[in-house]
Amino acid sequence: MKKYLPTILIALMFITGVALMAYPSVSNYWNSLHATQVVSNYSDAVENLDDDAYEELLEAARSYNEALAESQDGIYLDEEELETYESMLDITGDGVMGYITIEKIDVYLPIYHGTSSAVLMSGVGHIDGTSLPIGGESTHCVLSGHRGMPSALLFTNLDKLEVGDTFTLTVLDEEITYEVDLIQIVEPNETASLYIEDGEDYCTLVTCTPYGINTQRLLVRGKRTTNTAAHIQVSADAEEIAPVLAAPFVALPLILASLLIYLAICERQKKRSILQKEAMPGTSGDGKSDGGKSESGKFGETETPQKCSRRDSEDMIESRKQSSEDAAGP
Repeated sequence: MKKYLPTILIALMFITGVALMAYPSVSNYWNSLHATQVVSNYSDAVENLDDDAYEELLEAARSYNEALAESQDGIYLDEEELETYESMLDITGDGVMGYITIEKIDVYLPIYHGTSSAVLMSGVGHIDGTSLPIGGESTHCVLSGHRGMPSALLFTNLDKLEVGDTFTLTVLDEEITYEVDLIQIVEPNETASLYIEDGEDYCTLVTCTPYGINTQRLLVRGKRTTNTAAHIQVSADAEEIAPVLAAPFVALPLILASLLIYLAICERQKKRSILQKEAMPGTSGDGKSDGGKSESGKFGETETPQKCSRRDSEDMIESRKQSSEDAAGP
């Protein structure tokens, strides 16, 4: 085991390095897959609503926004108001109220009630106390998303939006398009620009800035405009194929590591085999047989200890006979 320890350590270091490099891409892909599944489930739930239930949900949301515009108490809710808020537009029971599409930066994420840590890890949070994302006069919806997370992009590229770009909110079957008209950086406690303006229909996207420091807030405000194109939904069939595409990224480091370990073991076994052949009698240094040549020079005869003793005895007898004959003489 000790002989293979360096190889194993190198393989583990290689696996760790590859895994660290692949983690952001694989994790973001997995998060996108999850978001697609959530949106697909939401769309299916909307399709299954009957007309009366649909109109009831939409009318309740409109009434909520009208009451919010009249109160103008800021963006903070008491416990009773918060309970009412959380019941709005929640047709799946998991807090999803719709989804947002920003084609320019490839964002396609579910919109959840509130901005808890769990919500912001996987999607976009609707800030309670702001208008529900159904549009209308005197509404201002505010959506918040994380930026710079290693596990998901989310609003990481929000700073790439420019004035004139568009994004779309889809709630129930209602599609609402906003065109960016204002981009600003503010301190976390500066919320005046998030209030409702009489007669206007706004939606502001919020994320942290500067990137990696997160001491301020980037606000990207959009003003309601006409829908420019029909929104394309991702079907559930695509989700079934997606894990097959992700599998090679997960398996590749393991395959490479296994290959390295296998090659190292084969190399060691080869060296050990050569050394064993060199140590065998009748084998030359290059691992080939010498044909059984013995020290006596006779081809095909191996000089064993028994043969050496027998040959010495015969030589001694022959020597004694020769001495006797010499002594007898003529």
